[in-house]
Amino acid sequence: MRSCPLNLRIFQLFGVLLMTATVSSLLPAQSARSEKIVIAHRGASGYLPEHTLPAKAMAYAMGADYIEQDVVMTKDDQLIVLHDITLDRTTDVADRYPQRIRDDGRFYAIDFTLEEIRTLNASEGFNLVGGEKQQRYEQRFPMATSSFSVPTFAEEIELIQGLNRSTGKDVGIYPEIKSPEFHREAGKDISTAVVNLLKHYGYTNKSDKIYLQTFSYEELEMISTQVFPAAGVELNLVQLIGSEDSYRWMLQENGMTKLANHADGIGPEKGLVVSRRSTKGNIEISELVSRAHEAGLKVHPYTYRLDAGQVPQYANDFDDLLRLHYFEADIDGAFTDFPDRVVEFLKAVK
Repeated sequence: MRSCPLNLRIFQLFGVLLMTATVSSLLPAQSARSEKIVIAHRGASGYLPEHTLPAKAMAYAMGADYIEQDVVMTKDDQLIVLHDITLDRTTDVADRYPQRIRDDGRFYAIDFTLEEIRTLNASEGFNLVGGEKQQRYEQRFPMATSSFSVPTFAEEIELIQGLNRSTGKDVGIYPEIKSPEFHREAGKDISTAVVNLLKHYGYTNKSDKIYLQTFSYEELEMISTQVFPAAGVELNLVQLIGSEDSYRWMLQENGMTKLANHADGIGPEKGLVVSRRSTKGNIEISELVSRAHEAGLKVHPYTYRLDAGQVPQYANDFDDLLRLHYFEADIDGAFTDFPDRVVEFLKAVK
């Protein structure tokens, strides 16, 4: 079992070296960007394995305004930062605990204790092709190199708050409650656990640098009307929006007005903002952003990536994609795997 201090030494050394070179030059850029924000999607995940502490330190040093955490629960009710409710896409769990596989061929975080999860090696995400691991984004950090692990939610909050103190900045957090229905079916109230931990670390008001997000409207409504009042907190809530079919009522003319009864913002898939049907000569911008703004909601779409095939064909390049979304469609912020590139873009246009 790899100890926590080893992991701490890795990201501390990395963070110190990187911040020494970049933080001082990024401070003026942040103040110049006005209300347009940059959200580091799973950290600086275009450069380091997603949701690892080194990826979060790098995102911080690159000048992100908020850093995202996907939160799931372990068997012993600990909160960890992991994008999937399963461990097999980003860790070596299949090699270390082959007997723990479920009938569907997956390894669920909820079946493992925190102590067991700490024994796993985290890596760049991969798919299994013919029984072999194939890295999803080939040009990203190579698999099976260096040493990374799955952090707890508390460890990540402490990292960001610690950096805020040592640098004088005020970078926010952007946690997502993952698959709340799945957790409830297993007898785990993940939303209450997340909110209580946030309260423990001082996140209690809408003025605090935090957005709490979920894809589940039922859970969002429950958090707004039950979990927050029980904890005595009131935080900014964001409704994530995936496919048009699954969230149809929200995309109707009065959908944003209804949503604003419980939410402070939306996080739509970026194709709901600028249509995938768009071409260079015909950019189709939906009414979603304008309707959200009319209802008083912030709009933070996902996910803006530089990897091959990830920039839509209607955009000339990554910067053109950002221009179309930030200024033509008027989004308030963007989730990106490459926070440095979006920080540089916003700095250049101000």
